[in-house]
Amino acid sequence: MDVSEYQNLGIKPYKKGLCDLGNNIYCYLQPDGGWGWSNAGLIVDGDESLIIDTLFDENLTQEMLESMKEAEPKGMNNILALINSHSNGDHCNGNNCVETEEIICSEATLKEMSQESPEMMATLIREAPNMGALGRYFLKCFGSFNFEGITKRLPNTTFSGDMQRKVGDKVIELIEVGPAHTNGDILVHVPSDKVVFTGDILFIEGHPILWAGPVINWIDACEKIIVMDADFVVPGHGPVTDNKGVRAVKDYLVYIDAESRKRFEAGMSALEAAKDINLDFFSTWGDKERMAVNVNSLYREYREDEQREDITLLFQQMAELRGFNEE
Repeated sequence: MDVSEYQNLGIKPYKKGLCDLGNNIYCYLQPDGGWGWSNAGLIVDGDESLIIDTLFDENLTQEMLESMKEAEPKGMNNILALINSHSNGDHCNGNNCVETEEIICSEATLKEMSQESPEMMATLIREAPNMGALGRYFLKCFGSFNFEGITKRLPNTTFSGDMQRKVGDKVIELIEVGPAHTNGDILVHVPSDKVVFTGDILFIEGHPILWAGPVINWIDACEKIIVMDADFVVPGHGPVTDNKGVRAVKDYLVYIDAESRKRFEAGMSALEAAKDINLDFFSTWGDKERMAVNVNSLYREYREDEQREDITLLFQQMAELRGFNEE
């Protein structure tokens, strides 16, 4: 492995706002791509459009929609559908801001989405100052977002496997690849324009986080993206990339799986393993404390245990890895 292979993976300027990918396809980027700073997409053909994902709060989503209207006023007057790539709130909390009757996701995502709560996030933000190191870490991750007063709007069209939609003459392929990052991750592929929106199957220049697994599904999803040979690959977080970025994420997943298994078989705890695994190859990637979640999920997989770890424990371990317990 060569460290340089995992650096400078972006192929478009990485700055906040709408990025034109050509042929009336856009992505909306939010540097630095860390916790909650997600990307979204817009596909337009003629007087029709389709939006991929919303943002973590309604203020950010409204700002995004205004920039989309400025770029494509005709298409944004007829939004055929909104697609949610998965259940995490930074990809769906702004759903109610989008003027469309149809919201699409996988069946597994809809089930999981009912467990996500903006109200709970708002409560945790208010209580964080009294929660010690965990609260300080939580505010570091999520303190920039406004979870108050979000109107949660769930998808009303679901599918399993694959689905096709059209926007004007463009064929849009929806491809379920979860469970991986979450239970119901999907890819949104525009074959005619060689563009794919990956949701959180890709974190570019940031550590992916394995909430669900199994890891092999995520590796297989990367392989599917590579076969698409897209000119532009829009990740859920981070800069626009191409197959170089996809391969970097795949290599990361293969590496942490192999290293975690060694330590699992040696009897190390998940937290000990997360601290012990050498991440020098990915030293420029952000949010390395997510290894705590990744190793816990991999250990669960090795044990063939379906019960997920307590979310508070995972955030406590991430806070420790980030050094918040030392403050």
